[in-house]
Amino acid sequence: MQRKTISLALQGGGSHGAFTWGVLDRLLEDDRIDIEGISGASAGSMNAVVLAYGHVVGGRAGAREALRQFWNSVSAKAPFSFVNEAEPGGAGANSPPFVRTLTSLTRFFAPYQLNPLDIDPLRGILADQIDFARLRADATLKLFIAATDVRTGRLRLFRNDELTLEALLASACLPTLHRPIEIDGAAYWDGALSANPPLYPLLHHCSAPDVLVVLLHPSRREELPTTGEEIWQRFTEISFASTFFTELDGLVRAKLETDRTRFALGRLERKLRALNLHVIANDELMSQLSADSRLNVQPAFINGLFEHGRHRADAWLRLKFPFVGRRSSVRLRSLLAPLSNLGPAR
Repeated sequence: MQRKTISLALQGGGSHGAFTWGVLDRLLEDDRIDIEGISGASAGSMNAVVLAYGHVVGGRAGAREALRQFWNSVSAKAPFSFVNEAEPGGAGANSPPFVRTLTSLTRFFAPYQLNPLDIDPLRGILADQIDFARLRADATLKLFIAATDVRTGRLRLFRNDELTLEALLASACLPTLHRPIEIDGAAYWDGALSANPPLYPLLHHCSAPDVLVVLLHPSRREELPTTGEEIWQRFTEISFASTFFTELDGLVRAKLETDRTRFALGRLERKLRALNLHVIANDELMSQLSADSRLNVQPAFINGLFEHGRHRADAWLRLKFPFVGRRSSVRLRSLLAPLSNLGPAR
């Protein structure tokens, strides 16, 4: 059996992160895949840290069980569990009434008014499930957890020896629902605002040349938003996805330029030349889901996303696994933003 090592970049997207859970569950099931490092923002960070701690406790099987326990707890304990049952893409999946109302209220009221006690169900779930001291001491997977400094707007990465409950909550702190998380005098919001997910730490700090990105935001929506609600939702979606596509565009351009040179002299050039990119996504599914469905944590919705993720990962393993260690399984030029509107270089 040929074993191959990869790193993972996990995008954030609220409850849509259950799709990533399905992807991870299928990858962990396959003994040919070893994971060196994981970067993540928001829900991607949750999946990354829960997987890493489960791996400390019980190896691959422990990681799968930890992810299952985490998402079952989210479904059972989060405050929006009484919205109508709905599977992804089914009637009611996009806009449960309570979630739609809450989303609208966040445009007019700050978290200090909407959530004066700053209640966050994730705090209890994570505190019950993860021993952060043991995670810091024993985790072998390299973790890069993104948060956004509120005052500077810049990315802050928390690595293994810095990971605490507060750091993980900072990575998923939605500005419209929760007060900033204070760590050592700095205030943090959702990491997806500055990197969703971060790619460069996997290039610089991991030796595995293959990076598999799990995407939750659709790369394109055909319908033009026309109502106030649709415009706000699309604005929010773009805000949480644009940072990733900007970083990806720069990384791909640098790699293509390096590939054209005859010799790769520097360490970064050698890493870029060796880099292979892979993507697991489901644009068809995600384009059917509205932005506010990221707060839908009904078991049927969560489990439906999980199954979609497992199915996509299974297809990737069947069709794309042979590319790992050899070359990218996506056409790199297709990932580039068009530059035709810039005119000739001067």
